[in-house]
Amino acid sequence: MAEGGRWVIDEKPLIGHKDSVEDLCWSPVEETMLASCSADHSIRLWDTRSAPSDACVCTVENAHESHANVISWNKFEPLLVSGGDDTVLNVWSLKTMQYKEPVARFKQHKAPITSVEWSPHETTTMIASGEDNQVTIWDLSLEADSAEDIADVPQQLLFTHMGQKEVKEVHWHSQIPGFAVTTALSGFNVFKPINL
Repeated sequence: MAEGGRWVIDEKPLIGHKDSVEDLCWSPVEETMLASCSADHSIRLWDTRSAPSDACVCTVENAHESHANVISWNKFEPLLVSGGDDTVLNVWSLKTMQYKEPVARFKQHKAPITSVEWSPHETTTMIASGEDNQVTIWDLSLEADSAEDIADVPQQLLFTHMGQKEVKEVHWHSQIPGFAVTTALSGFNVFKPINL
């Protein structure tokens, strides 16, 4: 803040994406870092301390096969999750992002991903929604168990919520672990799966 209580801001935009920016999220641990995803299929990381022309510190050009719609930053681990029109959820490690490959890839949804969010309470848990009217909850810490092998169901899939029309947003409750809310054309649902 400048003298006299006015903000001093650089009004130059961050330049990098070649199409519309679909989602943004600030890093929960590094106050100057920002992640963005775009209809140009890419994900970019930005350091806002740098001049706008130099602020992009990492680009994954083809993070998704089509529009990258949503992105969320894990507050416990250096991980991002993104969802796209390609119906895929990609988990990215900031430690290996320069290699342009996700550390995990999930294709459970049958239509574009509309929302995604890491749990504010559990390190490895995330929630996602799609235009297929599914809400899915995932736990990346789960490993394959041959005794419980179910064809075509990823081991990390904990829960699927269905029954709403045109699900647009999913969010975790900030104070109650495992408690989630969804918004949709048909209203909103508040729920807590028994296995969380």
